[in-house]
Amino acid sequence: MTKTLKDLRPVYVVGAGWHRYQPLTDTTFVTLGLAAVRGALADAGIEYPSVESAFVATALLPMAPGRPILRHLGASGIELIHIENASASSSAAFRKACIEVASGLIDVALVLGVDKPSTSGPRGRAERMTGINNLADDAIVPFTHFALLADQYAQRWGANPDDVARVAVKNHRNGAKNPNAHRQQVRTLEEILGGRPVAGNFTTLQCTPVGEGAAAVIIASEDAIRRLNIAGDKPVRVTGSASRSQRVYDDNSNFDANLTSETTETCLREAGLKPEQLDVVELHDAFTVEEVQYVEAMGLCAPGAAVELLKSGAWDIGGKCAVNPSGGLIAMGHPIGPTGVGQIGEIALQLRGAAGARQHKGAKVGLAHMVGVGAVCYVHTLQRD
Repeated sequence: MTKTLKDLRPVYVVGAGWHRYQPLTDTTFVTLGLAAVRGALADAGIEYPSVESAFVATALLPMAPGRPILRHLGASGIELIHIENASASSSAAFRKACIEVASGLIDVALVLGVDKPSTSGPRGRAERMTGINNLADDAIVPFTHFALLADQYAQRWGANPDDVARVAVKNHRNGAKNPNAHRQQVRTLEEILGGRPVAGNFTTLQCTPVGEGAAAVIIASEDAIRRLNIAGDKPVRVTGSASRSQRVYDDNSNFDANLTSETTETCLREAGLKPEQLDVVELHDAFTVEEVQYVEAMGLCAPGAAVELLKSGAWDIGGKCAVNPSGGLIAMGHPIGPTGVGQIGEIALQLRGAAGARQHKGAKVGLAHMVGVGAVCYVHTLQRD
């Protein structure tokens, strides 16, 4: 019988740290990564020698960036693993670290996501190097794909561009409360709609900025928490972890939502949870329509109902379920490698009651969701008594 994370020994997030997500600067990736790791260690109240394995996730940097980062903390000889899985790189790293601690192989793991776009241009997707050309490659880039989905959603459910743009209003408002966010300015609906056009009804303020940054978390077993005297207000248990890749769907026009639905259902079942029990959700909203579609795909509301709930404040901090209280990818930003583990850190803060101005009152159950170029999806649940 296949085991789940909950069948193994409990694992906890005990520390989280960031280097602010920001536009490209002269800051080195080493400085970015070290800031996040040191922040996570300080938050957990432990020293680097207590870490037994390090998982470093990146999508834009050259090979093996973890070594020049972590050597500044000491050459301790620990296992060092690098993971690339597109936007879900650090979500994948987090899952593997949780499994390693839950299995009993180690007691303490570090997960670091760090990225910095190259000034010579992005590394790009391997699909473009297969020698098999796609006639639509130059016509349907990601923002075009999601603009078409936004139009499809509007036609099916009677929504309009203003409705979908309200996602950006909410998330820019949340990002303005987050000192680690790429975008930290409240925006009105008029400002969102009046931004520079990108595709369809999308403007730049409805799309994620891709910059640089880093995020890190410390994962520990109960044995390590006792042995290292980690403060009792820090641990947040990871109760579910699920990962799936894209398959052929009956309606393949919206494979991201189909993949999200399947992966979320698996994770919630593993954790013994229902969608209505979720207090906080951090989800992949590279484009505004994604949030609308994914809350429906996750079962947080009925199909076609997301917009009216958005307008009523249901997805606000303090509403029915706080969706993207960090600001989401739209305002928190999307440096690629750090994004998934940054979501985990945000949920840990929320469940500890330590999220400051963006705290969702009484949050006890959270979910993190990331999609990687539509090919993979990761969903994790975290809980605190």
